[in-house]
Amino acid sequence: MNRIPSLVVALVSSVAFVAVVAGPLAVSAAPAAPKVAIVTSAGRIDVVLDPVHAPITTKNFLSLVDRKFYDGGTFFRAVPGFVIQGGNKTRETDHDKTIPLETPLKTGVKNLDGAIAMARTSDPDSGTSEFYIDDGDQAMLDGAPGQPGYAAFGHVTKNMDVVRKIARLPAEGQMLLAPIKIISIRRVP
Repeated sequence: MNRIPSLVVALVSSVAFVAVVAGPLAVSAAPAAPKVAIVTSAGRIDVVLDPVHAPITTKNFLSLVDRKFYDGGTFFRAVPGFVIQGGNKTRETDHDKTIPLETPLKTGVKNLDGAIAMARTSDPDSGTSEFYIDDGDQAMLDGAPGQPGYAAFGHVTKNMDVVRKIARLPAEGQMLLAPIKIISIRRVP
């Protein structure tokens, strides 16, 4: 039988004891946010992901990164002041597993300038592997009652100038005339 020493029992009611215990526990409980480097033919884009608020989307993206799914893919869609969209169409299939939407209305991860988010069809739960990066704040992509939005799950931390350069390349409609190659996407320390 474990007994709590009387000194500890006396300290439990002390505010100082609670502060000492709560401090280290709070710090050690938060895992480091995963970071990835998107290396393209136009330059490198550094991104930090948010597994705390968007765990399903982050896990899906990282599983694709770890499988090197995006290697050789492209950024193929670009709308200046809106988004650049990428993926690897050569590896997509009609049977790819879809993930449930983690709407910004619930996660709080917004489609702000530099946010990375999952692309999808009109079906909210149709995201698979394609993603986009916001070029400017895109509040309309966060959703509203009756409009679920698009799952943002991280943000660019370095080289937003590469995103802006891609967004302003020549396009026909929204499709880049010369897609930008995704050389690799890898986890980085």
